[in-house]
This record gives sequence, C-alpha cells and structure tokens, in this order.
Amino acid sequence: MTEHTEIDAISRTATTGHEWDGIKELNTPLPRWWLWLFYATIVWAVGYWIVYPAWPTFTGYTRGLFGYSTRGQVEADLAALRRARGDKAAALASASLDEIEKDPALLAFARAQGRAAFGDNCAPCHGSGGAGAKGFPNLNDDDWLWGGTLAEIHQTIEFGARSGHAKARESQMPAFGRDGILKPDEIVAVAGHVRALAGLPVRPQTDRALGNKLFADNCEVCHGPDGKGKQEIGAPNLTDAIWLHGSDEATIIDVIANSRAGVMPAWAGRLDPVTIKSLAVYVHTLGGGK
Repeated sequence: MTEHTEIDAISRTATTGHEWDGIKELNTPLPRWWLWLFYATIVWAVGYWIVYPAWPTFTGYTRGLFGYSTRGQVEADLAALRRARGDKAAALASASLDEIEKDPALLAFARAQGRAAFGDNCAPCHGSGGAGAKGFPNLNDDDWLWGGTLAEIHQTIEFGARSGHAKARESQMPAFGRDGILKPDEIVAVAGHVRALAGLPVRPQTDRALGNKLFADNCEVCHGPDGKGKQEIGAPNLTDAIWLHGSDEATIIDVIANSRAGVMPAWAGRLDPVTIKSLAVYVHTLGGGK
C-alpha cells in the first residue's frame, strides 16, 4: 500500500499525518548542526562520568579517573594558605593576646587574619564594619555587655553567649509580663522609670514613685540602683544613649514584659584557636576595646 504524503499549502512542507483540532503537524526535521551538538553533549557526559566523581554507591560515590573532589581542593587550598603564612602563623599561635598587641608585626598579621574571619563569620550579625544593628551589639563603641578587654572579648568569642556551651556567657532577664510577675500598669511605670534614668522624656501621667519602687524591687539586683548595669552578668547600662533593641516607650515595655535573650554561637570547635585569637585582637582594635 502506498503511503499518502500531504503537503501543507502554506509552508509547502510535508505533514506527519497527525492532526489535533484542525491543526496539522509538519514533518520538519531538526537541524543537522543541532543534532551533532546534542550527540556531542552525550559523549561529554559519558566522559565526565568516567573522569570525575559522579555515581552514588552504597558506601559513597565513584572517585573518577582524576580522583578530584571539591573537599580535597579545599584541603589543598588551606594547606597552601598555612604554608604561605609560615612562621608568622606559628608566632601568632604561641604569643599571648597582650604580646600580640605589643608587637606591631604580629598585630598587623592578626588584624588581617581577624578581618577576614570576621567577614566570613561575624558580619552577618554585626555588620561588615562591626557597627551592629537592632538586637546585635555595635563593636565600635565602648559599651560592652560582657566587658571589652582583650581577655573578655576572647572569652565571649570562644564560648559565646547563651550558646549551650558549658563556659558560655549566661544571663536571663525575666519576662515580667508574660510570667505574671508585674501587671501591665506596673510595667508601664517601670518603663517610665527606665526612660527617666536615661534622661528621656516620660509621659506626665506615669506613676514615677511606683516605677522607682518596682525597679528597686525587681531590676536593681542586676542593673544596679543607678541603672548602670553589671558586666559580670551581662546586664546593660540603662543610663546611656546606647540601646540594643530601642529606647522608645513601646519597645522598653515589650522588653520588660517579654524579655530578650539573644544568642551568640560558641566559636570554639568551629574555628581554630589562632583564628579565634585573631578575631579577638581585630574586634578589640575596632575602636571600642578597653
């Protein structure tokens, strides 16, 4: 039986004989160059499977003829970096924090290494320049929750704050409203007293005497009678113009009612001791270290 080939009247191209809703399919072959390119990609893929790691197995993956891996490349790069750092890295590892700050060459080396580590690990929270953000401390000023000496900064970086590490900085402000310790009107009174400590305006209708008494009964133990805080327990100074979460009345009321408990990770075990030491030196020299 002879097959009948229909020619499309408009394009003058043969059809395949398939038709849907009056639309006929043209029998247009793919361009030769496209087919050869497609075949070349198949050959390339087969070669890639053989040369590079590609196929999963029950215990891992095929290693490929080249034995290449991204992890191996990273390890090689790190080894090259350690060789490039050479004696300075060894001197940095053996020197104390005070010795590093007194040696201009070591200080410059530590700052360079600390700056790189800061950008990779700390900048997402504290900003690329260490200026912080709402809820994340500014590392450029001289206001420190846990102390701004070299040793104190090193300890905070190494073990973190509320990180779960056994040596982490620990403190916890009660949620006076959520836990039912103070009533809403009492929280407003305490907030007014806190704003007064900082020299901020207070609403005329605020019960200042009640706020003063409640502060003495509930807050003074951590923040001190004058509200200047205690670094040994991470209690912030309430009398300066530096506020971690904001100084407007609504924010202060919310903090008193619901508390705040930021977490800084412990970098011990994540970063090597020399990098942690370099970070401490870098942060200390940003401008706010004591």
